[in-house]
Amino acid sequence: MSTDTTDARKIDRGEELGGCPVSRGADGVWLVRGHAAARAALRSTDTVQAGLGVETVEKMPGKIRRPVLYRDGPEHREHRRQTAKYFTPRRVDEAYRGIMERVTDEQLAKLRHQGHAQLSELSFALSIDVACAVIGLTESRPGLAQRLERFFPEEFGEPGFTSINGLYWVWRQARNWSSIFLNDVRPAVRARRAQRRDDLISHLLDEGCSAAEILGECITFAAAGMITTREFINLSAWHLFTDDALRERYQAAEEPERIAILHELLRLEPVVGHLKRRATAPVELPGEDGETVTVPAGEVIDVQVSATNTDQRAVGEQPLAVCPARPLTDATAPGMSFGDGAHKCPGSNVAILETDVFLSKLFALPGVGMRTPPRVSMNEAIGGYELRGMVVELQ
Repeated sequence: MSTDTTDARKIDRGEELGGCPVSRGADGVWLVRGHAAARAALRSTDTVQAGLGVETVEKMPGKIRRPVLYRDGPEHREHRRQTAKYFTPRRVDEAYRGIMERVTDEQLAKLRHQGHAQLSELSFALSIDVACAVIGLTESRPGLAQRLERFFPEEFGEPGFTSINGLYWVWRQARNWSSIFLNDVRPAVRARRAQRRDDLISHLLDEGCSAAEILGECITFAAAGMITTREFINLSAWHLFTDDALRERYQAAEEPERIAILHELLRLEPVVGHLKRRATAPVELPGEDGETVTVPAGEVIDVQVSATNTDQRAVGEQPLAVCPARPLTDATAPGMSFGDGAHKCPGSNVAILETDVFLSKLFALPGVGMRTPPRVSMNEAIGGYELRGMVVELQ
């Protein structure tokens, strides 16, 4: 267990932890802080995706297929069933471990050569290459990292047509969409139209998707597979650099125990802090003292992942401590950090193995240390953290 048994978190989201499992906020949104209530909401067949720009996507012409993130019901379940083969533990180990190790070695060679490096840059290069292998973006022209950085900037701004800043946001994002399509998606689609491969783009072509629809899926997977994994690698490294006992345990452990440590860090510090759903019919959620709370149809449910992951009824005592061997009474190791139900993150096995491959090699370097801690900013749309400026060095 971490030496700090009070609160080992690095990220302060300003959220209330504990308290009522389900409550209705002044804005009419139902706040879920209890683990059992969160699981019920996310698994319910009477809820659909909300937030993440779904309202904008719903305005698209009906003939355009929505990315899987924004679909629900039988069509969504069938798509997930057909693509599950790309994310099984065996597939991840056999198809992607070699890529993870090769790219990690390449990035750490830069650290050894320079003596220091920005960890966010090293980890981003890794997460890009791994996600591209899964998706099928393997014919990209140089500069993909820069294109993605422009598409997912530290400060997003707000779109709109009533201000200069809003118009600039719309223009910039349209330009970014076009750049990624021309330089990354179109070359990959052309190559797979000529000869299918065992990847997501080939599967989408077999389903009859257009190049524009494939672009939407690629952007969705880029956000899920590249952006969030980079943040978790940086967060885990930060914990290990500043907790000697935990770092020594991680370095001495075999892979299963290392992964247990990473799961515990993810439970404590989920990358995505909010998961939103809209009720399509009355949804019953477990409240306090055995009571049931009914969320009316049409209203929004906001699962506050940080709170649900520290619900003592599910994760046991000292929920804010790092304890990889904690006995779980009613939860999985990373809590709700990968979501649950129909929209549970399919790439969880990829993200955890990728993080472990990178960090186990990083901390095996003699004299590796953290010169500068990261700068923390928040993405308010998902309650997620972004860590930049962490400099690692070889002493």
